[in-house]
Amino acid sequence: MVVTREDEVLARAAVEGLLGAVELTPKPGLPDAREADLSGLRWSARALEPGLAAMAAAARRTGEPGKGLRGELGAVGRSTERAMARADGGAGLHHGAVWPLGLLVAGAALAPGGTVEEITGLAGRIAAHPDGRAPRVASPGSAVSVRYGAAGAKGEARAGFPHVRRASAALRTARDVGAREPEARLNALLTIMTTLQDTGLLHTAGPHGLREVQDGAREVLDGALSLAAFDRRLRERALRPRGSGHLLAAALFLDGLR
Repeated sequence: MVVTREDEVLARAAVEGLLGAVELTPKPGLPDAREADLSGLRWSARALEPGLAAMAAAARRTGEPGKGLRGELGAVGRSTERAMARADGGAGLHHGAVWPLGLLVAGAALAPGGTVEEITGLAGRIAAHPDGRAPRVASPGSAVSVRYGAAGAKGEARAGFPHVRRASAALRTARDVGAREPEARLNALLTIMTTLQDTGLLHTAGPHGLREVQDGAREVLDGALSLAAFDRRLRERALRPRGSGHLLAAALFLDGLR
């Protein structure tokens, strides 16, 4: 597969979006500079770059969001997950991030200079196709999706990443009223948390835990709860809204293309 300079630029931008989400501090319930090994998180993120570049190259070569591209992205994505696991000693520090970033990198490759809506729409059209080569093993996320009727990561993608679009709008709105960049990014993260049906949270904490995250994020945005109190509540109860963190990374990636 021939990877061009344009593919590498997209992959690097996607990794920068992931790093921007990782380094945002404080983040309620999520690893940040207060406690995480940022060097390890950065190393793990950089391991995704070759795979993301290959996904962009596949999209440019096929030229359309069809079933063939979906199969290629799935194969490259699984290989990229393995490369990340080797880089971080099997910790899988960014497990789950390859799915949204890979689809959006492919969408951006299909629509150079495209808007957030155009890129997320193309990513959704890719995700709508089945991956015939995917392992036939039910994941915790898929099992939870069936049990609770939650959209999960696949549903989010097939819908054209509505939470990424909402986060992108939240970034613009916060900046327009003079918010500093960390505050704008935090607002975007909280906006995602308010409505995302995070199957990771459903798996570990059930519907009550998911509602606690959603309601708390809404209270912080409304000014009824301090960010510190919300963060403390999530950490005390081991509520980790990782899905929201991945979608913030995706929004920051698209923001960086503008």
